[in-house]
Amino acid sequence: MNTNDPNGAAPLRDVAQNPDAYARYLADIQRVLLDVRGHLETLRDETRVHCRGVHVDGDRWYHARMRALPVEKSLNAVLRDLNSLTEGLEKSAYKRRAHDETVVNTGKARKEKRLENQRKKALKAGGAPHSVPQQGSVGQKSGYGGPRSIYDLEDRRESA
Repeated sequence: MNTNDPNGAAPLRDVAQNPDAYARYLADIQRVLLDVRGHLETLRDETRVHCRGVHVDGDRWYHARMRALPVEKSLNAVLRDLNSLTEGLEKSAYKRRAHDETVVNTGKARKEKRLENQRKKALKAGGAPHSVPQQGSVGQKSGYGGPRSIYDLEDRRESA
């Protein structure tokens, strides 16, 4: 496909770049496929009734059904693939939106990490830390020095 063609890839390029347009486009395709699925389901039912109703002289009761099975199986396979396709379209729309969110979050995470690294370098260079916990602060201690059981909490005493 020629990418310079004004009627070719350019409209889909715009759709691919915008997650909302992407979701709308896939939703439109999904609506068409669901409409086709309805028609195929009706065709399957009518074909089943017709094929199972065709009897030949000398048939047993199950012969017509056995002759109809390959036709039914092929149409059921098409319907199964169509259902899989519509589910895949929906999943793709979610993945497209998640991609944009990941891109935004990655930029923020990298910026935060860069600031954290700069702060650590400043600490190593001898600068004062931004927040230093007070050694003699009154309050509940956490970690190894804290209460060992709920009984210690109840008596407000610290275990050794």
